[in-house]
Amino acid sequence: MPEFVWRAAAASGQVQEGRLSAANTAAVLRQLREQGLTPLRIEDAAQAGPAGKTEALTTSSGIGATKPRARKGPVTAQDVLALTSELAIMLRAGLALDNALRVLVDMAYKPSIAELMQAILDDVKGGTPLSRALAKRRELFGDFYINMVRSGEVSGQMSAVLDRLVEHMERQRALRESIISATIYPAILLGVAVLSLVAMLGFVVPQFEKLFTDMGDALPMPTRIVMGLGHAFKRYGWLMAIVAAAGGASLLRWLRSPAGRLWWQSRLLHLPLMGPLALKYQLTLFARSLGTLLGNGVPMLTALHIATETVGNVVVRQALEQVAPIVKEGGKIIQAISATAIFEPLAINLIRVGEETGRIGPMMLELAHILNREVETGIKRLLTLVEPVLILVLGVLIAAIIVSILLGILSINDLAV
Repeated sequence: MPEFVWRAAAASGQVQEGRLSAANTAAVLRQLREQGLTPLRIEDAAQAGPAGKTEALTTSSGIGATKPRARKGPVTAQDVLALTSELAIMLRAGLALDNALRVLVDMAYKPSIAELMQAILDDVKGGTPLSRALAKRRELFGDFYINMVRSGEVSGQMSAVLDRLVEHMERQRALRESIISATIYPAILLGVAVLSLVAMLGFVVPQFEKLFTDMGDALPMPTRIVMGLGHAFKRYGWLMAIVAAAGGASLLRWLRSPAGRLWWQSRLLHLPLMGPLALKYQLTLFARSLGTLLGNGVPMLTALHIATETVGNVVVRQALEQVAPIVKEGGKIIQAISATAIFEPLAINLIRVGEETGRIGPMMLELAHILNREVETGIKRLLTLVEPVLILVLGVLIAAIIVSILLGILSINDLAV
């Protein structure tokens, strides 16, 4: 089995070297990544010389030869997170920025990622700062990411800033995924409920139609209603499905429009139980973004504008847009925050303490941590209520159908007697 020499960066930033026996370079790459290492060079030991030492960073002959099977598709937020994490590790390991970018190009498993990183590398090699190169792809990286990188360039602590950026993106992703995963089970229950009702009305109820044909008005009212629904499902089921699909598509298209989004997001904030959770989620995004930006030396007004843009709810964003003008005119942060009327007393007190002690950034991160915990706890409590309600409603509807059929059968027996 051939032997390979490798050079890789550990999560701590240390560069490690060694030898591995494997079938091919792809197997070496897989083993290194399983150990939590970021490969910087992989080369056949026979070509690396007796000592297996190398001086220059391999690009096309090293990592480029170990690319996994290419995947199609555009660059996603998850790809940006992975690239940022790998870039932070390599800069911490002592690699120059252009060499680190070159390694990312060679390690890219998507043509779109390789093209993106190559374009950024070309800009950097041409003398353009990294933040300005990223600004040309603003729709992908966003103002928050770009300003964090710019603060790293100014402070000379790019790897540390990228580490904070990765931590911020990981927490944002974890919060989104926890919300999505928490809603999977209720969504499955709702889907089962709909399918069960369709099956009962479309297939089970019509089986009793012949039995009740001669009864006419003698059937109990509940039985006649259920039989009518079953007949409608059997005869017009496909039409109902098409109408429902078209109506749902039209509703989604309208909700994505500015007017529809504003209507839905304003109603969402006023819903019982869900409204406070939605508000806390949006404030979590704002507080974590603002705290992270301030902690990396971004000016207050710039940080406020960027953090406000990270908020997805239009109503909450409009309220937060009042903060920056008040601060610009010389007002205190606590005054501007209080004027929005969307922060709870705990948040206001934390911000007041942060302003008085000159530690607004850390206090905003602490507020984000508190709100994040409250959102996760609130979602779990809400789901403990939603799940039994869905099961109860499904049980009641199916029981009503079964009881109505039984009433019809009993009425037949009464007539026979």
